[in-house]
Amino acid sequence: MLNPITKHKNYLLSFIAVWIVIFAIHTFIINFFYDLDSVVSLADSAAFNLLFAVIGFNLWFVIRFNLRESPSAFDLIFNHLIVAAIVITVWIAIAYFSLTYWFEGHESYPQFLNDSLPWRVVTGVFYYLLFILFYYVILYYEDLQDKLKIESELQNLVKEAELSALKSQINPHFLFNSLNSISSLTMTAPEKAQEMVIKLSDFLRYSLSHDKEEKASIVQEFENLKRYLDIEKVRFGARLNFVSKVPEVCMEYSIPNMILQPLIENAIKHGVHNSTEEVLVELNCKTENGFVIIEITNDYDPEAVKKVGQGIGLMNIRKRLQLIYQEPNLLETIAEKMVFKARLKLPINN
Repeated sequence: MLNPITKHKNYLLSFIAVWIVIFAIHTFIINFFYDLDSVVSLADSAAFNLLFAVIGFNLWFVIRFNLRESPSAFDLIFNHLIVAAIVITVWIAIAYFSLTYWFEGHESYPQFLNDSLPWRVVTGVFYYLLFILFYYVILYYEDLQDKLKIESELQNLVKEAELSALKSQINPHFLFNSLNSISSLTMTAPEKAQEMVIKLSDFLRYSLSHDKEEKASIVQEFENLKRYLDIEKVRFGARLNFVSKVPEVCMEYSIPNMILQPLIENAIKHGVHNSTEEVLVELNCKTENGFVIIEITNDYDPEAVKKVGQGIGLMNIRKRLQLIYQEPNLLETIAEKMVFKARLKLPINN
């Protein structure tokens, strides 16, 4: 694993800037407060600070080695104490002997260097702790980001799986009814059976072509809805009276694919299926306050609906809308006397 200081440009620039500031402060303190000349001050600051910058950079690999086998807290602390002692000893030894060699004949610097060793040890401990803290914070942050990324990917996979499962329940339910009707028509009206098979083929082709997509334009959905209604009209004949009032302004927006068909299917199931007379199924669309409002109303017999039950259609739609838009209550159903209304309220910008 690469050192995070070099892996991220901002970290590298910050690292260089911090050590330049430390180098400058160290040089100024020695030159101003201890009255050492500029050359000695610069050399002292460079020997101790830049050397530890290099050592500190390589401490990353020590940390990665320690964490490779997931040691206990005691082992981790003990290892760091050993490493700190070695690092500080080597750091001070290299800098001390180098400066002693360079300024051997200097009047006051060798004595200053000897007297300053205690606070240089303290400084080394401070530097070591800063590096260790920085690296552990980086490790924690990157691990957290990885976990959040994995969690997000898992949530997306779960969401896709749930949506696929919900959509997969629609086609078998519809196919079961359609194939039963085709089976009956083959004996009584072969021409209608053939027509129904062709319409069913077109409907399924649309369904499969949009299987991997979550949204489609209202134009596409409305065209597919016409295919579905053509199939149902073969089944129910004059009993099904469908009227649509969809203005052009609605046609440009996108909605979840295969969302209208189960609503119309629900209207037919609880309205037309249980009636011997003509039943009106009406579809309306409008825009309002940043939402596309789609309403489907149908005549129905409340007592017949209680016997048939609600089925999976409306429940699936609610779940799909919750997963796609992360908002509850986007599907509202209203039963008023002999009229049933399903109202979709879909955000335009999502």
